Amino acid sequence: MTAPVECRYYGRDFTTAEMALLRALIAGPPALNRHALSKEFCRRIGWYKADGGCKDMMARVVMLAMHRDGRIELPPPKWRQNRPGPITFGPDTEPPLLPPPTTLDAVRPLEMRTVVRGDHGGTLWNEYVARYHYLGYKTLVGAQMRYAVHASDGTPLAMLGFSTAAWTLAPRDRFIGWSRRHREKNLPLVVDNPRFLILPWIRILNLGSHILALVRRQLPADWTARYKTTPVLIETFVETPRYTGAVYRASGWTRVGVTQGRGRYDMNNRSDKPRKDIWLRPLRKDWKRTLNR
Repeated sequence: MTAPVECRYYGRDFTTAEMALLRALIAGPPALNRHALSKEFCRRIGWYKADGGCKDMMARVVMLAMHRDGRIELPPPKWRQNRPGPITFGPDTEPPLLPPPTTLDAVRPLEMRTVVRGDHGGTLWNEYVARYHYLGYKTLVGAQMRYAVHASDGTPLAMLGFSTAAWTLAPRDRFIGWSRRHREKNLPLVVDNPRFLILPWIRILNLGSHILALVRRQLPADWTARYKTTPVLIETFVETPRYTGAVYRASGWTRVGVTQGRGRYDMNNRSDKPRKDIWLRPLRKDWKRTLNR
């Protein structure tokens, strides 16, 4: 017999028993903060990722939406007082004094270095993106991979970030041919590219498309090693008229439509963000069949 469902958030049904458990965990004892609450809730209902880790970040997004809707009352966030201050810009991310390279031959072979949170490379990635990307720095959502692209002599050229795909995106879903069931099942096979920054003093013809070609070769293996899931499609969003998406077009990406101007986790139909072109790039030939299994 199917358990009765109380509510549905971001493609997952939550039964009355699961919601009763969540309310009991919130009430305690012991008193759990939001971070601990999300982990314990995932553990108790068996909500895990493909790599075996708890889906605690998604759980926090869901619980916040439930809190806003009045279904639960979360404890006050305790981390606000420890929130990091604004990123400060040091000399390592200043424009170089010497003339930068101007040709692909001068910088090849490129090296895409994975960036790890907390080390020097991660700090520089955050600083470069905060300083020079028009959207600034923002913590990437869910599963993520960051790269710093360097020339053969170690000169930094570009920064890229990848994260979990948008939950629902009508033009993308139509292009794939997704039913809701297939989207909910296979969304982890799609990766978003929310940050692509070529440092502003680097002006090399075809560098962007060269980097995107490297991404197609390296990202699937790196993502699989980290998350035990192999992506088959990448999506990205280009704000117009600020940018035309020419680098994506030149790299074989397909423009499939325009966003509605809502955020990733908007559930109230607020169109309060810039509309953006949606671009997609398959990572292998059987991508559509894989996403519709």
